[in-house]
Amino acid sequence: GEPARRRQHARGDQVVTARADGITERIHPRKITSSINPVEESTPVTMTAAPRRPQICILGSAEPGSTAYARAGEAGALLARLGITVISGCGSPATRHAAEQAIAAGGLVVSIIPAGDMPAADWPATVVIPSGIGDARNLLMALAGDACIVIGGRAGTISEVCLAWLHHRPLLPMVGCGGWSDQLPTSPPDERANSPILPWHGVDDLVRQLRVLGLV
Repeated sequence: GEPARRRQHARGDQVVTARADGITERIHPRKITSSINPVEESTPVTMTAAPRRPQICILGSAEPGSTAYARAGEAGALLARLGITVISGCGSPATRHAAEQAIAAGGLVVSIIPAGDMPAADWPATVVIPSGIGDARNLLMALAGDACIVIGGRAGTISEVCLAWLHHRPLLPMVGCGGWSDQLPTSPPDERANSPILPWHGVDDLVRQLRVLGLV
């Protein structure tokens, strides 16, 4: 049938609407009253979408006490201070140390882990993603960043770096501290020059390379 006709008149701070079907509606146009504060309906609410934060994966391995291990922690803290999200599997001492230092510096850490179960409560991450896919998780690690920092590294790191290379992710190998990352600038995964390889030794070098990539 036809929509009910409405007649409105003001009554105090209400608008009373008499509908043709006999139902009376009372509407408060000026405010919605809560027990705490009135919320003005006429006040415009502006929602602004924040830009996505840059994301950097930290790949590699190094033992506690080594220079590479210390550099990993410095890199994690630096990324946090720059507002860059750290992606870390936290599976090696170096990548876990980087995540811990990023958290300590107030940063955001996303940890993608091979297992399907949630880790212990002290896992150094803001967000944990249990992939449940074992070593296939290395592809997620390779793709989750705008670039990949490589520190030392063994076979698992090599697989992640090769996947990052195939998918055109820039590589930031730490040099001068041993491990596979030392060789990466002169021995890339293959001849295709898929992505930039920008070596660094200390955090000042790393900042310069991040600027080259437009991430800071």
